[in-house]
Amino acid sequence: MIDAVVVDIEGTTSPTASVREDLYGYTRQRLPGWLAEDSPAASTVLAATRELAGQPGAGPAEGAAILRGWLDSDVKAEPLKTAQGLICAEGFRSGALHGEFFPDVPPALAAWHAAGLALYVYSSGSVRNQQDWFAFARGGSLSELISGYFDLSTAGGKRDSASYDKIAGAIGAPAERILFLSDHPDELDAAVAAGWRVVGLARPGEPNPPRPPHRWVDRFADIDLAVQL
Repeated sequence: MIDAVVVDIEGTTSPTASVREDLYGYTRQRLPGWLAEDSPAASTVLAATRELAGQPGAGPAEGAAILRGWLDSDVKAEPLKTAQGLICAEGFRSGALHGEFFPDVPPALAAWHAAGLALYVYSSGSVRNQQDWFAFARGGSLSELISGYFDLSTAGGKRDSASYDKIAGAIGAPAERILFLSDHPDELDAAVAAGWRVVGLARPGEPNPPRPPHRWVDRFADIDLAVQL
């Protein structure tokens, strides 16, 4: 029996390209100007970037270059995620950005929610970005379906089984009654190590190939939560 479903975003609920091209592109373009504004948030991000990069003398331009390099290399750095969340929040609210979802995702989430399942999101993107992604979904908000969000700062790395232990504790459900959906085999391995149930998403055109021993499907409609997984 499943009490809660935790979903990844990139490659699972949403096309990887929509995240990399839209969110990353929007962030990349605006980073230099945002850091140069010298707001309290930008100053905090710059200080954290200097410390993490080992460049204590880096100014806004150098900081932007460091953050852009991390963005291009898909480095899961906390100051980058913070900056991205704040910058993209403006884009979502101006209408420049929207959460993009595979067509099968909204009806499945709605059906699971109606059936009484608690739904959560666990992504490497900041909680703020996750919340905006669902709230400003193209076609209408999905945020009312989601009970909570977890990211690297609140749960830990997605390939670390301890992160899934922490999420299970926050959700308040037994590990064996939580289902995790992700396109990344290493993340599925970590969740299984924590006692969770998992199903992998192998969507056409996405970069992560399926890997045994997990069960893989190519759409949410193929996941029947009424039967033993």
